[in-house]
Order: sequence, then structure tokens, then C-alpha cells
Amino acid sequence: MHTVNIHEAKKHLSAILKRVESGEDILIAKAGKPIARVSPIPSSSGKRQPGSAKGRIAMTQNFIEPLPENILKGFGK
Repeated sequence: MHTVNIHEAKKHLSAILKRVESGEDILIAKAGKPIARVSPIPSSSGKRQPGSAKGRIAMTQNFIEPLPENILKGFGK
């Protein structure tokens, strides 16, 4: 992991971000003490898995019933 000071990070931000984009972690230090880490964001597969939330979502029995009048009024109905 490469360490840069704040001044260098400000001066060479684009170059640092290119290194991060290629997979490198960069530490930013103030007076030699690390204060932040810049890391690449893992790419997502982009594919959604149907049913992946099964068992994690619950709906009440009255879910499909019409909303009460007092709530509908809040929507201008």
C-alpha cells in the first residue's frame, strides 16, 4: 500500500485515482500519520438474482386492501 501526504494527494489527485482505479489502495497521511485510505470500489456483477430476498421481507395480511380515508387525504384524494 502506497502512502502520500495531503499536499501530494491534492497536487496529483488524478494520478492517484488512476492507481486506485487499477486496484491499488492509497493511504493519505498528515504529518506522517495515516488519516484516510482511498480504495477501489468493487465492481458489481450487474446481474440481479431473483428470489435473493426470500424470507427477508414480510407483508401484513391487509397489504392489498385499500388505504384508510385519512391516509388517502394526505395524497390529495
